[in-house]
Amino acid sequence: MNDFKAEPHELREAMLGAVRRVLESGWYVLGNEVVAFERQWASACGVKHGVGVGNGMDAIEIALRALDIGPGDEVITTPMTAFATVLAILRAGATPVLADIDPKTALLSMESASRCVSSKTKAIVLVHLYGQVRSMDGWVAFSTKYGIQLIEDCAQAHLATWRGKVAGSFGAAGAYSFYPTKNLGAPGDAGMVVTQDETLAQRACRLRNYGQSVRYHHTELGLNSRLDEIHAAMLTERLKWLSEFTERRRQIAKAYRAGIHNPAIQQLAAPEEAEAHVYHLFAITCEQREALQTHLQQQHVQSFIHYPIPVHHQEPCRTIQHDPLGLAACEQHAATCLSLPCHPQMSDDDVAQVVAAVNGFRAR
Repeated sequence: MNDFKAEPHELREAMLGAVRRVLESGWYVLGNEVVAFERQWASACGVKHGVGVGNGMDAIEIALRALDIGPGDEVITTPMTAFATVLAILRAGATPVLADIDPKTALLSMESASRCVSSKTKAIVLVHLYGQVRSMDGWVAFSTKYGIQLIEDCAQAHLATWRGKVAGSFGAAGAYSFYPTKNLGAPGDAGMVVTQDETLAQRACRLRNYGQSVRYHHTELGLNSRLDEIHAAMLTERLKWLSEFTERRRQIAKAYRAGIHNPAIQQLAAPEEAEAHVYHLFAITCEQREALQTHLQQQHVQSFIHYPIPVHHQEPCRTIQHDPLGLAACEQHAATCLSLPCHPQMSDDDVAQVVAAVNGFRAR
């Protein structure tokens, strides 16, 4: 699914040079490397401010807290996501409310989200699942209609663009993860809050660093969630390769869309625009997923399930609020979805092997 060892030698040397640069500077926390990467990533996202934090989950929590969303407030989101999305809402003290997904895309259903709005709703966390950005004019109008904040979970959508705007620039804030497997990943945990709002950015800076306004002056209760200098320096080098790597992901996805024609396999809807999907994952669905996965393994093709257990079936969340009509589309997707390899180190032969293996599966 990922092959970090196959990354270009030039990139690896640049990352080692970045580490050396930090070690020789003698400044390891909240220094010039973090500031430089914050500026670069904010610029890439088309916003004014970036606040480097410890990971993507913290980015969501800090964005919520910076918007004064907490105890007594409800936040709508999707159950088809990494557990961190909902955990961040809970950590902020707010109450998550789960809406169903659109089965054609696996993204949050606006119709379902509408049924989840109450007088307590203060925000919606919109997850750009698999790397796709869709219908953002509708979601901006949705948040305006109900007077709620739009926060984008961009953990899988680095540089995904919809009508000229980048993921994370549509709402009050965008939350990015730079976990190693992400399209732009560090060799460890890392994240960032991006926003156009200077006041929100300033508060996020305080919250990530114990709630400090200046050293030893704690104006509120924050947390320890700081992007470190070494990861920031390496991310600066990796950012130089992101466009090339993203284009390769799109080429692989195009080959899959054109080449996979097994009637037992269903593909998700194609993106509305070519740049609206960065294919962090290439997900398909199959009613006989276990048999398909076994077949692929026999053909030396790895696959993975993102995500087999929806949030509302996780033990701590069994009583979580959700769409009164249920979450049937999410449950069906969770039972049938499967991710195929789609990383930039894949060769054309690798891609052809995956296509042949998928097409060679015979449903029983």
